Amino acid sequence: MYKVFINEKLIILSNQVQKNEISDTYLLKDVDLEWLIGKLSAGKIGKAILYHDKSEELLSLLYTKLPLVEAAGGLVKNDKQETLFIFRNGKWDLPKGKTEKGENIEETAVREVEEETGVTGLAITEFLMKTYHIFKRNGEYRLKLTHWYKMETKYDGELLPQIEEDIMKVEWKNDADAVIALQNSYENIKLLF
Repeated sequence: MYKVFINEKLIILSNQVQKNEISDTYLLKDVDLEWLIGKLSAGKIGKAILYHDKSEELLSLLYTKLPLVEAAGGLVKNDKQETLFIFRNGKWDLPKGKTEKGENIEETAVREVEEETGVTGLAITEFLMKTYHIFKRNGEYRLKLTHWYKMETKYDGELLPQIEEDIMKVEWKNDADAVIALQNSYENIKLLF
């Protein structure tokens, strides 16, 4: 099973469906994703389950329907165990971005955190998870696969929001403030915590 978000709406890719979920279920190989996304975005459908009987084919089938954009980012902690957040598009988020040619996914994660926040001296400590969300760019829906890493840093310098990426603020947040920020964040980010 995979969770794919479009804004706050959920699409589940699954090879199993419960009887109470039949009305929300569509065959992955046959579904018109643009139609489905429109229904979800308009609030006419609360969630959708895209079914295919072979679990190992769920993602590859979805990739045939939407162009894939790979990205990476970090859940970064400092010496005070505060978490690094960015504020963009009216929501608290974590730094992340698309891979560049010739770059491996871990290099992307570190580069994007540095570019979006000004934080340096990053060390990846573990892989956390992959998240999926659908977005629209140039009139076309795309699927973003983000690889998330836990990172640590001793950096205590100035935080520099990457304005050209519409990042308005960069802040370190303690656990209590992080809980508050997550109330105004994305479902994919909430999954990481």
